[in-house]
Amino acid sequence: MNERIGFIGLGIMGQGMARNLLRAGFPVRVWNRTAARMEPLLEAGAEAGESPAHVAARCDIIVVCVSDTPDVEAVILGENGIINGAQAGSLVIDCSTISPQVTKEISARLAEKGVAMLDAPISGGSEGAVKGTLSIMIGGAEADFNRAMPIFQAMGKTITHVGDTGAGQTVKLVNQVLVVGNCLSMCEALLFAQAGGVDLQKTFDAVSQGAAGSWMFTNRAPQIIARDWRPGFTIDLQQKDLRLVLDAADGFGVPLPGASLIFQLYRTLEAQGFGYEGNHMLVRALEHLSGITVGEEADQ
Repeated sequence: MNERIGFIGLGIMGQGMARNLLRAGFPVRVWNRTAARMEPLLEAGAEAGESPAHVAARCDIIVVCVSDTPDVEAVILGENGIINGAQAGSLVIDCSTISPQVTKEISARLAEKGVAMLDAPISGGSEGAVKGTLSIMIGGAEADFNRAMPIFQAMGKTITHVGDTGAGQTVKLVNQVLVVGNCLSMCEALLFAQAGGVDLQKTFDAVSQGAAGSWMFTNRAPQIIARDWRPGFTIDLQQKDLRLVLDAADGFGVPLPGASLIFQLYRTLEAQGFGYEGNHMLVRALEHLSGITVGEEADQ
């Protein structure tokens, strides 16, 4: 018999993830702060929750996918949070990207009520959420990981138990250092190609499948070339993750000059009101520095 699944948070990532759980045959009860976002899932067969506590009281495993550390604290530990509805023996899976230290604190609070927790942040963009091909990095007890494996298999393709509680969040921050580094390299390369007068599409075709290729370049360079800033992951969320990276790095005493620079470049775009756009819009910061516009046509 399938365990009853709750899903809290139906944003860019959560919509696709919850839908894939339904497709896999799980009974799913959903809740989202903006209730209208629940409608597509209800039409697909999900049931509606009245609050995170209401969902938790009626589910065996509760998946959380919200934006930031305070949001996770609110939906798990708040007045109407999961902790006030979950039964002993239930399991919380947090797919958000938040502070590793706060993850450990939340897990300890849940454990006092006999509720287990896995930190299971995700990577792969909105495309991966829709296709069920996310990379999921999981921290927590092995028994809880094994219990949750069918859930992870419905949502992702690369599923890795990376260590104890908090390890999943730490590995996700490793992931984000690489993501933004790849993004800056992509943007610099396209700016260089534009300045050199070569055809951008032919350049993409020539290099994307070789040693210079990456997920970022394959999926986002065509958007840059087309001046398409629709987000697979927004600048605001990327900045939130970079703040987590830089805060953790400060605690570790580790210098991250590249990530620090990229954080400042994104800040210039946030200051211009572009925080809701895709993180590949980083190229616009380089365009402002160079006076060169990458792509088919300049923005008006």
